[in-house]
Amino acid sequence: MRRAVISLMVLVLGATSACTHSVNGTPVPGVLDVEQPFSSTSPGSSTKPSGDDSAAQDYCDLISWKDLPYEVADKGAPPTDVGYDREFDQSCKWQHSTGTLDVGVTLRFREDRPITLDKTNGEYTVDGRKVTYFDRTTDSSVQPSCVMVMDYAGGGVGIIVIDGSAKYGAICEQGKAVAEKLLAKEP
Repeated sequence: MRRAVISLMVLVLGATSACTHSVNGTPVPGVLDVEQPFSSTSPGSSTKPSGDDSAAQDYCDLISWKDLPYEVADKGAPPTDVGYDREFDQSCKWQHSTGTLDVGVTLRFREDRPITLDKTNGEYTVDGRKVTYFDRTTDSSVQPSCVMVMDYAGGGVGIIVIDGSAKYGAICEQGKAVAEKLLAKEP
């Protein structure tokens, strides 16, 4: 009896393991985002007063689909979403589906003060500027992502790259490329 049970367990284990393969990321329909781990280094209101937007720089216009590695039909299309995070002065998102996964970049801008990360595990120097990051590619509680911050235009920018497809290169390297594009166009 014991041999029969062990044989059955080996057969079931062999059958199920032969049918599996690993896939980076988890399909999440509709929303491409991870909980943003940003904070400000100085207290104060994080929203802009209404009615004073006429002279404001539109930071979301500084990056386009042409600056991102994703294969989209219209490289001239606007960001997927703009102004969705009210905790920041500006926010924008470029989201693209590849197979069953959504990949993309989100940017969050704050004027007049830097943005920091609650947790970090690395940094780059990009054009003389320190870019701090939190690489979450192996964190199974979120989609594979890299969260980055740097001082920018007298304030701060937060960059989140989400890519479970492993199709467009290392995730933090994708974020570094976005930081380089932003710095080249810094107002």
